[in-house]
Amino acid sequence: MFLNETIPLYIAELTGYWPGTSESNLSAAIVVLIASVVLAFLADFVFEKVFLHYASKTRYEGDDLIVSALKKPIFFTVVLIGFFVAAELLYMGNFAIEFIAAILFTFLGVVWILSLLQVNKILFQHVFSSFVRKTETKIDDELLPLLKNIVSVLIVFFGFLAILKGIWDFDVGPLFASAGLVGLAVAFAAQDSIAQLFGGISIYFDQPFKIGDRIEIDGGEIGIVQEIGIRSTRIMNLYNNMIVIPNSTIANSRIVNYTSPEATMMVKVTIGVAYGSDVEKVRGVLFKIAHSIDVVLDDPAPYIRFDNHGDFSLDFAMIMWVRNPGQKFTVIDQVNTMINREFEKEGIDIPFPTHTILNGS
Repeated sequence: MFLNETIPLYIAELTGYWPGTSESNLSAAIVVLIASVVLAFLADFVFEKVFLHYASKTRYEGDDLIVSALKKPIFFTVVLIGFFVAAELLYMGNFAIEFIAAILFTFLGVVWILSLLQVNKILFQHVFSSFVRKTETKIDDELLPLLKNIVSVLIVFFGFLAILKGIWDFDVGPLFASAGLVGLAVAFAAQDSIAQLFGGISIYFDQPFKIGDRIEIDGGEIGIVQEIGIRSTRIMNLYNNMIVIPNSTIANSRIVNYTSPEATMMVKVTIGVAYGSDVEKVRGVLFKIAHSIDVVLDDPAPYIRFDNHGDFSLDFAMIMWVRNPGQKFTVIDQVNTMINREFEKEGIDIPFPTHTILNGS
């Protein structure tokens, strides 16, 4: 059997006509054929004058292209179904008729596959892309083409399976088994690449960072995110070197984002002064230094904390806030330079560790 044998039987039961049982079968076949052609042209007219007309006036991209891509397949489908029904009313079970019908329906199946591939292309280029156009990650540029290709492969695969099973009545079970084995072998061979892919997808949906953010991952790598790809993420570290990190590593790491949700960052500088120093004087000098640096924010205001009575010094901590993480090391350099100058001017000693060695004799 070229066509699935249930199809002709269903049509015969639906119409009530069986070959050879009525002289009116020829009239019914002609009516069905004419009706199918009329319906096909009516559907074509509706698509042309109604759907395309209104689709062209919408603000959405791609809807008129989708309507155009579906117009011809629907026309051919209605005509071929009418031809098939008419032929079955007259020659059900005829080898030549079923062979010709199988070829025509195979052609129709290929037309639908090509049309669905076109619709898939339109959806990803005009519809889905509009949803991610406002995002700032490059991953959109790589993820959408990848997903489009995956969907295209699935359309072709299942489309030809439908043709083989529904039209030529071919047993597709072995094909599924073979496809499963091939897929398993490919997945095993490309497990690292698959891990990178899913790592990239998880980063895309979780969005723990975006381009321009300063991040730190497990292992101590700190840098500014330059590019987020499907397989890897690139960050520029403090030494102006590009670091390429696999997305599977990032997806399984603890990430510290110094830029999100706010770009402001706390800077802490510790300093010890000699025992006997005036604590309030030290505090005042440190306050003066903190407020004299332009990039240090007034809100939150800097403050000085007397931290500890150390072994050799009274330990203070200067807590300041800067607008973005990139200013941290600049502030530390300025603060330490000014501490050295102001303490010398004010006569505040910075001690160094001393050890007393006792003579045991």
